[in-house]
Amino acid sequence: MDLDFTDDQSALRDTLRTFFEKESSTAAVRAAEPLGFDAALWRRVVDLGLAAIAVPEHLGGGGAGFVELAIAAECLGRSLAPVPLIEAAVANDLIASLSDIASLSDGGSPLPGGGSSSAGAPDARLESLTARAVAGELLATLALRPATGDLARVVPAGAVADLVAVLRGDELLLLRQPDRGPAAPGGAVHNLGALPLADCPIDTEHALVLARGPAAVRAYRRALSRWELLTGAALFGLGSKALDIGVDYVMQRKAFGVLIGTFQTIQHRLADNAIALDGARLLAYEAAWAQDENLPTADTSATMAFLFAAETAHKTASEVLHFHGGYGYTLEYDIQLYFRRAKAWSLVAGDSRAAYARLAHRVFGATQAQGQAQAPAPAPAPAERAG
Repeated sequence: MDLDFTDDQSALRDTLRTFFEKESSTAAVRAAEPLGFDAALWRRVVDLGLAAIAVPEHLGGGGAGFVELAIAAECLGRSLAPVPLIEAAVANDLIASLSDIASLSDGGSPLPGGGSSSAGAPDARLESLTARAVAGELLATLALRPATGDLARVVPAGAVADLVAVLRGDELLLLRQPDRGPAAPGGAVHNLGALPLADCPIDTEHALVLARGPAAVRAYRRALSRWELLTGAALFGLGSKALDIGVDYVMQRKAFGVLIGTFQTIQHRLADNAIALDGARLLAYEAAWAQDENLPTADTSATMAFLFAAETAHKTASEVLHFHGGYGYTLEYDIQLYFRRAKAWSLVAGDSRAAYARLAHRVFGATQAQGQAQAPAPAPAPAERAG
């Protein structure tokens, strides 16, 4: 495993960092609140092809991988760019891959209400929606929780998305939102992280079945893992920029006539955060590499990367905010923008404690079960041997 960037990947990182620093200044981030969406910036992101960069070329995408997407997510996180790039990229990859499978299958294609075409040809509506999403004409997102009845709750980018991929029971649906989109936001749930969250009603008239049964659940879980790894990369970017803000501030702010950056306790905490962020970066790009290599540990690595990056970014932003003293809580200072999003971006997926518990069961539960299966049978008791 070599996680060093290629020349092309390094050039991509430099280009995207420059792009987001220019197009997503803190003034632009503030202007996008409270919705947390900049339609003009989203159009420029689409024009760069970022939302379809990991979609295979024969489906109209860029044919790159998740390492390249993680680079884009990191740059987005550093600038707090108010665009749902991560959700759109994951949804586009999911929709395109299932549409491609349907087009190659001899057993019919997904259709509304669970039917299949009699000729075995792909549903024209699905093909059209997939092509338009990959081309950037439609904004697609992913519901991070299975639907409750006929409602997908707290969907990231749900307030601005044209399409929503959501699991309902054992069916993976593609929901068309005719009354919402980048040009017509609606139903946003207020949140301090300034995210375009929304509850999305499921209308069967506007829903296509992408997959059913175990295949649908597997595809949905894989999409969630990819969202986790990309969000982990974005949180690493956020935390890195928060650390930079902290270093700049402590080298200017004085207390008792000296720079507070000379205080040992501040130096130690900044150093601890820098080391933790290095670990978050390693986990994020290892998880992206594992996805590209289709390793069996890819989903577990993604969850690890997400949880560690979330914890590290929040701790870094929180401590830098405290280094600012009372100024850190005022809207005039940029660190509060990072602090609020460091918490909000991870909470979209739910309680981290539950996620840690699921991860532990996935890793150690399986290990214990395997160990028990391979353990030799206990020796018989003395009475049994004598018998």
